[in-house]
Amino acid sequence: MNHDHHHQHHHHSHAPAKFNRAFAIGTVLNVGFILVEVTYGYLAHSLALFADAGHNLGDVLGLLLAWGASAIARRPPTARYTYGLRGSSILAAVTNAVILLLSMGAIAWEAIQRFNDPVPVAGGTVITVAVVGVIINSATALMFMSGRKTDLNIRGAFLHMAADALISFGVVLVGIAILVTKWVWLDPIVSLVLVVVVVAGTWQLLRESVSLALDAVPMEIEPLAVKTYLLERPGVLKIHDLHIWAMSTTETALTVHLVMPNGYPGDSFLWEVCHELQEHFGIKHSTIQIEIGDSEHSCVLEPDHVV
Repeated sequence: MNHDHHHQHHHHSHAPAKFNRAFAIGTVLNVGFILVEVTYGYLAHSLALFADAGHNLGDVLGLLLAWGASAIARRPPTARYTYGLRGSSILAAVTNAVILLLSMGAIAWEAIQRFNDPVPVAGGTVITVAVVGVIINSATALMFMSGRKTDLNIRGAFLHMAADALISFGVVLVGIAILVTKWVWLDPIVSLVLVVVVVAGTWQLLRESVSLALDAVPMEIEPLAVKTYLLERPGVLKIHDLHIWAMSTTETALTVHLVMPNGYPGDSFLWEVCHELQEHFGIKHSTIQIEIGDSEHSCVLEPDHVV
């Protein structure tokens, strides 16, 4: 059986240098705002502010983890870590989701306790602090907007900051409602609503990041479409041992065996296939093995159930 291997990948940054400044500014602004929210949340007896501070803390940790992981992912491969440390960005996403879910659980528990022991809330203070939150979170989100379509880490930072701006706006509405109605029970109710919103988004992040950590095909790639494309290449009789997985939150890899009875088709064929896999499916690191389909020396990896 004839075996030919070919792989192709392209160099690209995992976190463009311009986003290092965005990470730094966003982190500083949000840490300062968390301290303000915690301080005034305590003084105003506002659980809504504590809930928002908890969410912002999760996002700051997310920014730091994403920032750190993107830096680690740029390290070159070694004899032991042959892919480098690209997968650190996936681990960061998993960690972010877990931390945020735990913090929201604590806020939800406190909100439930407040129903039995309501505390007066200073609506005016809540409004002022939350308005600051709308401004800071909106400004931070805008710094990540340009990279949200090309990097999952950047996209996560953008979505979290944009969501924070909306949530802070919700807190503003709570403060106004309390000033008008004097209904202090609105504070824990809105806190629970915020928790539900955050958990819903975080759960999706957890699912996607865990899937990537388990080498699942990235959600934006349709495996059947990739398989169909490969089967339609000239000279390809069948394929097997197709694997598609994420090396990081920005890079996807593929390995596959192509059965071509006429033998090795030449480097130009493999170059074209790898190029089109990148252009059409975003798969930047492809490794292709060519086989002629010798029945006396069949590939041990041909059965679908064999990995």
